[in-house]
Amino acid sequence: MSNSAESEALVRSDDPEHPANHICTLCAKFYNLGWVTGTGGGTSIRHGDKIYIAPSGVQKELMKPTDMFVMDFESREYVRKPQMHKPSACTPLFYAAFKRGAGCCIHTHSQWAVLVTLLVERDFGPDACFEIEQIEQIKGIPKGRGKVGNLGYYDRLRIPIIDNTAHEEDLTESLEAAMEKYPDAYAVLVRRHGIYVWGDNVHKAKTQCESIDYILQLAVEMKKLGLPWCAK
Repeated sequence: MSNSAESEALVRSDDPEHPANHICTLCAKFYNLGWVTGTGGGTSIRHGDKIYIAPSGVQKELMKPTDMFVMDFESREYVRKPQMHKPSACTPLFYAAFKRGAGCCIHTHSQWAVLVTLLVERDFGPDACFEIEQIEQIKGIPKGRGKVGNLGYYDRLRIPIIDNTAHEEDLTESLEAAMEKYPDAYAVLVRRHGIYVWGDNVHKAKTQCESIDYILQLAVEMKKLGLPWCAK
């Protein structure tokens, strides 16, 4: 682990887009959206060979840059580990996204995400993924890894769903399996829990998370009205 001066230098910057500052700003916004209430959820940003991670058990709207954990990407060793906080149990799941080239990963406890996982289980079975098409906001989601551009209006958005576990880190294996099964997905829903969304950079991860949450809320409302998610 770095000495105290080096450790502090990792999280102190006047640049609002420095990862330590950016995570605090994002989580405050996500709190206002109801995504990270009660200390739940989190955000992580890869910056060069470092990974910045929001701590566990801290009210996300009140976080400070000095609360951040910093991990070396290659060694997976912490180069900054605040003694007053616990590392996020989401860390291995964030890392799974970074291994696939992501620059930012967001985990929310969105109510719409939770409700959609229950609707899919009820209507299509426990092994089904969430699918929806012909919704304008789908254009906010990339086509997939290595593909140019975003999905179109007539494309079908597919988001895999994995089962929840008693401990968050135990989700890692099933999350990685879902990533392999659905290589074009930029999100994974966790049944009765929430969602993980990642993007090539912070801007893309944020806009994709917003677009997906809009779609999930719309999907819940469509079910109430008896409207199908996909054309038969």
